[in-house]
Amino acid sequence: RALAAVKKAGRTSSSVSSADAQRSIQDLVSCVESSVAGELERSNEEIAFQASVRKRMAEHLENYTCADDGLPTTESIQETTWIQGRRPRNVKVLHDRPSSKVHYIANFISPEECAAVETAARPILHKATVADGKGGSKLSENRKAMQAGVRVPWKLEKSGNGIATVSRRVYDYVNKVLSLRIDEFGQEDLMSIQYEGRGIDEKEPDRYTPHCDGDCTGLEFKPGNRMATVVMYCTVPERGGATNFRNAGLHVVPEPGSATFFSYLDPETMKMDTGFTEHSGCPVVEGEKKIVTQWVRLGVDKKNPWDSFNTLGIKVKDAQDQ
Repeated sequence: RALAAVKKAGRTSSSVSSADAQRSIQDLVSCVESSVAGELERSNEEIAFQASVRKRMAEHLENYTCADDGLPTTESIQETTWIQGRRPRNVKVLHDRPSSKVHYIANFISPEECAAVETAARPILHKATVADGKGGSKLSENRKAMQAGVRVPWKLEKSGNGIATVSRRVYDYVNKVLSLRIDEFGQEDLMSIQYEGRGIDEKEPDRYTPHCDGDCTGLEFKPGNRMATVVMYCTVPERGGATNFRNAGLHVVPEPGSATFFSYLDPETMKMDTGFTEHSGCPVVEGEKKIVTQWVRLGVDKKNPWDSFNTLGIKVKDAQDQ
């Protein structure tokens, strides 16, 4: 109707006022906007439905994927070389989206650096915990392992301290990939995590069920929160222990000294991942698995350490004052 009116206005411009023509054009614009809005809403509903179906399928396949001892690391979509100092390292890009990236890096951590972290962690190992959603942590059946946080002695970096050296490598790589200037100060401690074959109680294998390290719902980034992870493999088991990204269809069978990097923030839009970096530590069936993990946060520094923010990105002190 609006289009017909516009055509009529064009044919009889001498008898139709400019106000009538303007109203007809506005009617046409409103009609098109309404139609497009409806189509977009239906398209978004369909996309959301298909995403939920894919996630349910991934949930069903998770156990089969972890149980397949012969499943290799997912084929890379690109291979590149990262040079830190004078040492080149092979990088396999497994997944590359604006808000979610997964890389597998060879020879990232040395046996000496692994030993330095494990030695520092040994006296304080305790049962692994998960985030409680309130800024703290709690024990959970979803995670079976031993862990200990290791403070990075940055003052000893120039003297070649192994813990500081590998930590510097982590931040150099994350900043290089994401083109950011993440401050190494104020971050969480390095985490030494150990999984035992068949589990400590000899009943269930140690493992970590599917989870996200940070927000993975596509929301805006909250200051001081996690936005990338580097998992470094020191000891790998004879059976099991792979890292599985079920929603992205990725499977990583680690080798000693390698690392998996994954980010869950788009630095351009500051929007979080929508679930592709949800991952699990497959059950360790035989042998042991020892890893070093660094959760990397954006917006922290010496004056604003990671534990001064809550999960909403608000300074804890400010939240208490409200």
